[in-house]
This record gives sequence, structure tokens and C-alpha cells, in this order.
Amino acid sequence: MTTEYTIEFLPFHSRQKSIYRTSAKRKVIRAGRRFGKTTMLEQCAGNWSAHRMRVGWFAPSYKILLPSYKTIRNLLKPVTVSASKTDMIIELIGGGQVEFWTLDNPDAGRSRKYHKIIIDEASLVKKGMRDIWEQAIEPTLLDYDGDAVMAGTPKGVDDENFFYQACNDKALGWEEHHVPTTANPQIKPSAYAQIVAGKPPLVVQQEYLAEFVDWRGQNFFKLDWLLENGESVDYPAHCDTVYGVVDCAQKGDINNDGSACIWFALINYPIPHLIILDWEIIQIDGYFLKDVVPQWVNRTKHLAEICLARMGSTGLFIEDKATGITLLQQGANEGWNVHPIDSGLTALSKESRAINISGYVASGKVRVSKYAYEKISEYKQSKKNHLLTQVLQFIIGEVNQDDDLFDCFNYGVTLGLGNGEGF
Repeated sequence: MTTEYTIEFLPFHSRQKSIYRTSAKRKVIRAGRRFGKTTMLEQCAGNWSAHRMRVGWFAPSYKILLPSYKTIRNLLKPVTVSASKTDMIIELIGGGQVEFWTLDNPDAGRSRKYHKIIIDEASLVKKGMRDIWEQAIEPTLLDYDGDAVMAGTPKGVDDENFFYQACNDKALGWEEHHVPTTANPQIKPSAYAQIVAGKPPLVVQQEYLAEFVDWRGQNFFKLDWLLENGESVDYPAHCDTVYGVVDCAQKGDINNDGSACIWFALINYPIPHLIILDWEIIQIDGYFLKDVVPQWVNRTKHLAEICLARMGSTGLFIEDKATGITLLQQGANEGWNVHPIDSGLTALSKESRAINISGYVASGKVRVSKYAYEKISEYKQSKKNHLLTQVLQFIIGEVNQDDDLFDCFNYGVTLGLGNGEGF
């Protein structure tokens, strides 16, 4: 007696179907945000493994990989023999399987054999991906003369990025499929128009049109975006909370690195928006920040009182690495109101963080207060408004720039308005 099992796969839209049906052994999908590339690949992995194939799934990090593992595991429950979150492998009735790997492991996939390879978010692997592909992943396809599909959204022009190479160097043998966000028929034109209307053109080109944009030499932010009708703004009469964001100097590194803090007021009504209340940048060895951070915590509390913050002060957010780790540990011991910035956010490049918040800034959801706008301080023998200088004049690809306040700005906006898991 034959036992029947039912698996409910999601249907592909027309552009997904056209990609799936091509016979190329190597496919690279250059897709705009929300095209549905990951959803499509999850359904492919489920379908192939249910048909007794061995599938290798590769992603840049565990955090990116985990949602797909859960989706595929739930999809294949009716035919699953075992599913291990520890070993990251799903084994099915009939011998099919999906095995998951992170690309921070240079030996990812080594010693395995697969019918199909899926590399998701490949553009996020900045360096070393080509070596991992050629030396560890591609050999796993030899036994079954298997196929590979790689997908991502462009992340700048980078000759060392394997995703960029696969899309632009046809000699590598990858069949490219270029699909913008609008190729997904489930995206409403009105919703798309509303989202891209508030974003800088280069961001739209990269994130939604899936074009390779050369960010080198580009400034991300404009002064007009931080002003309201050409003017800086007053402190808010009321707000929801006040928080600060800290970028730390390294221990023993006083010559090149600064320590900075920006304080923000978050106002949720009528729409969430931020006001930059104050900023500070100092040149100090990271060791002595243990004396400065409590002062910055008190400054946060004082600003919350001035702005009548309904939830009071949320405290300071600090990078959970290097000197920041020590400060967070000391803060926990001494009761400081300090919190770690999510490692997924700090791991992003400066370019990626700036792109992620550019829509909020360009659409006027971040304003600078008169106090922060008019403030002048001395830093590295230069007396000026270092907040405006660093945020407005930071250029991607240029080395030896002061970027401490630039980093605080990007973290702070993400924490308050984006998916920074701050509150």
C-alpha cells in the first residue's frame, strides 16, 4: 500500500516561472527588493528535496539563513524524517535532504555532494566568495552533474565581489536574470510609487531597479533633508523617549579614532520621526570612556526631562564590540542605562547602513534641532560643527575620514525608525 503525502507549495508568478524553466546549469538572479527571490528559492529547495534530491543552501550568515531554514522545515513537515536546527539539515522520506551552510565558513559544503546548490543573498559576501565557490561549493555538484542558482540585490560596483563578477563576466558561465521589484505582479504600483518617492535616485536604482550603482565619491545625505522649510527646529514640547548612540574609540588609539555620541528625541505621533537634540565628539583613549559614559547617560536623562519624554530616557546604545563590550559589561555591573546595538546592524558596511536609512532622512523624518545645528566644538584642532561636517560630507570609498558621528547618525536613525531592534 502506497502512502500519499501532501505538500502545499506557493505558486510562482510569471517572472519566477521564466527563471525556473530555463535549462542553464548556472543561474544568477539580480533582483530588486521584494521581487520574491528568497521565497522562490525556498519553494525550489522544498520541491527538489521532496523529489529525492540533495540540496545545499548557502547564505552569508546564520541570521539570514535561519528564516529560510524554518520556512523550508515547515513546508516539508509531511515528508520529514528529521530536522536538526543544530546540524542545520532536513532529511526526508525517500532520501531527499536540504543542508544549510553559512558563508563565513570558507569550507562550506566541502566533502558533500548535491544535485542542486542555492546561494541566497550572495551580494552581501564582500570578499572571498569566489574562492569558496570554486574550492568548496562547486565541486559538490560533480557527482550528480548538478545545478546552481545564486541570487542577490546589487551592493555597489565591486570588482572583487563574486556576485558582481557572475553578473558581468559572461566568461564565468552564469546565465543572468535581471528583475526589478516591479517584476513582481503582487506589488501594487501605488505602494511602490509611494515608497520610492521619498528615496534618493541612486538608492532606487540599486535597491529597487537592481542596477549596479557606483557609490564611490558619492555623498549620502543633504542638509535640506535635515531642515524644516530651510530652518532647524526647536526642541519638541513633548516626545516619546530620548536616547543616545555612542561610537567608541579603541583602547590605546587616541591619534586616529574619536568617541562620539548623538542624542535623539523619538516622536511617534502623527508619524514616527526624530529630532537630533545634541551631539558630542571627543578625542580620548577608549580606556577613559568609563568616566565619560556615565556623564552621557545623565545627559540623556536630562534631555528627556527637558523634552517631557513620556517614556523617559531609553539610555545609551553602544556597539557590542571592542571597547564597547567592556563599557556594556561595566554598565551592567554599575547599573548604567546602556544597551548593545544589535550585531546584525554593526556588521553591515557603512554604505549599507546609510542606504537603509536614506529614505527616512530624505523624506524629512529626521530633523536637526537649533541647538545641535548651531553647536560648535573643537576636535582634532578644528573648531566647527562636526555633526554636519561628518554626516553631510562623508564620501563612500574615501579613506581616513572622520566618521564617528556619521556612524552614530546611521545607528541612531535605524534604532528609532528602522529595523534596528532598539526599542
